[in-house]
Amino acid sequence: MAYFYEEPSRTFNEYLLIPNYSSADCIPANASLRTPLVKFRRGGEPSLSLNIPLVSAVMQSVSDDVMAIALAKEGGLSFIYASQPIEAQAAMVRRVKDYKAGFVLSDSNLRPDQTLADILALKERTGHSTVAVTDDGSQNGRLIGIVTGRDYRVTRMDENTPVREFMTPIEKIVSAPEGTTLKEANNIIWDHKLNTLPVLDAEGRLIALVFRKDYTSNKENLLELTDSLKRYVVGAGINTRDYKERAAALVEAGADVLCVDSSEGFTEWQKIVLSHIRETYGDSVKVGAGNIVDRDGFLFLAESGADFVKVGIGGGSICITREMKGIGRGQATAVIEVSRARDEYFEKTGIYVPICSDGGIVHDYHMTLALAMGSDFCMLGRYFARFDESPSNKVIVGGNYMKEYWGEGSLRARNWQRYDLGEAEFRQLAFEEGVDSYVPYAGSLHDNLGITLHKIRSTMCNCGALTLQEFQKKARITPVSSMSIVEGGAHDVYLKDNMGMPIKK
Repeated sequence: MAYFYEEPSRTFNEYLLIPNYSSADCIPANASLRTPLVKFRRGGEPSLSLNIPLVSAVMQSVSDDVMAIALAKEGGLSFIYASQPIEAQAAMVRRVKDYKAGFVLSDSNLRPDQTLADILALKERTGHSTVAVTDDGSQNGRLIGIVTGRDYRVTRMDENTPVREFMTPIEKIVSAPEGTTLKEANNIIWDHKLNTLPVLDAEGRLIALVFRKDYTSNKENLLELTDSLKRYVVGAGINTRDYKERAAALVEAGADVLCVDSSEGFTEWQKIVLSHIRETYGDSVKVGAGNIVDRDGFLFLAESGADFVKVGIGGGSICITREMKGIGRGQATAVIEVSRARDEYFEKTGIYVPICSDGGIVHDYHMTLALAMGSDFCMLGRYFARFDESPSNKVIVGGNYMKEYWGEGSLRARNWQRYDLGEAEFRQLAFEEGVDSYVPYAGSLHDNLGITLHKIRSTMCNCGALTLQEFQKKARITPVSSMSIVEGGAHDVYLKDNMGMPIKK
C-alpha cells in the first residue's frame, strides 16, 4: 500500500507572519538582504553570496544576458537558460562577464577601410555604440581611432563612407599605458572629461577600454553583484544530456555558478552530473541541483555534492506537471520540510547547503514567507518575465500591454531541439509540462524590484529582524483559514477604480 502523508500540503497563501517586538533601529534602511548562494562549512564564509535573495529562472522567456546584467546591478543573479545551443549560451555568459570589468576587452572592432554600414551592423549585433578602429580589425590590433554615436549621423551620411573619414583619430584620443590601475584610469577619465579611455601597450596595441559609465554605475548601484575583477556575477543552466560539453563551455566563458535544470531532481541522472562536475573541476566549479520537495530529496542531492538545492515541483504559474502527471507538493510545505532537513544536515555535518524556493510565488509577500520559512533565496520566472529586460516580446492583448511567457516544459521551449537533436528525439515529447502564455507588462526591473525589496525589508523589521538569518530565527508563522484570506484583502467596500465617473453638482 502507498505511503500517505497525514497533513495536506499547503501553499504560501495559507500562512501569515505574526509581528514581533522591533526596536527603534529596526527600520528598512538598516535591513540587510545578503544571503549565501553556495554551501560552506561551519565557521566559514560562502565563496558566493547574493546581495538580494532573488535569482531569475533558467527559462528562455526570462534569463538572457540582458536580464543577467540588469539583475546583477541590483544585487541578484540570473541563470541563463540552457535550452539553446551550447555556443549561444556561452556567448551570453561572455557578454555578461565582459559588460563591466573595469578594464573591458573590446568586442566591437573594425578596420579603418570598413564603412558606416559596417558600424551600424556591428551596433545592431552587439548593442554597443563605441567601436574601436584597429589596423586589422581585431580586439588587440594597433589602435587607429574610435567611433561613437557622436561621430556620424545616419540621415546626413552615405552608408558607404569609410570609417577613417569620420572616426576620431588616435592623435586626438587620450589613452593610458599598459599597467595603469583602475583608480588611475578613472582619474584620467575625470580629469579629461572622457567617456572612454583606451589602454594601450608600448606598440600602441589595444589592451582594454575603461568607461565612465561603469564608474557611475558602481556608485549608483551599491548592491551590484561583482566578482574579484569587478565583473558581474552570472549563472547558467545545464541539463542531464549534454552536460559534459555544456559545462566545459560555460566554465570557459566565465560562468560563476551552474544549475542543473530539471523538473525533478531526485534521480540518478543528477548524481551522475554532479559527480562529473566534482571529478572534473573539484570544488572550483559551483553547481546547484533540483528540483525536490522533501527531506529525502534534499539529503540525496546534498550528499551527491550539490552546492545549493532547488525546492519545488509543479508550483510555477506556467507549470502543469501536477495536472499532467499528478506529481508535486504545495510549495510552503515543501520549503518547510526541506528547511528542517537542511538544518539537520548542517548540525550533523557542519556543512550548510542553501536552499532555493522555486515556484509558487504570486505576490511579493510570498517571497517574504518563503524566506521566513527557511529559503536562502527565491528563483522567480513570472515575476521577472514582466519587465523590459526579459527577452520575450511585448505585445498588445485586449488593449493592454503584455509580455509573452512560456514554460521550459512547453512545446515552444523545446522547438530549438529539432535543429540540434533530430526529429526523432524531438517527437519524444509526448506531452507538455508547461504552457505558452502572457503576463501583464510591468515596465523596468529597477523600479519594480525596488518596491518588492522594500516590502521584504519592511516585513523583516515588523518581525524584529535586520538580517535574513535573524528573520528565520525570529519569524512566527500561522496557518490561516479561507475566511482569513478573504478578510486580508479589500472587502465590504466599493473600490474607486471599479466605479463610474463622479456626478458633478
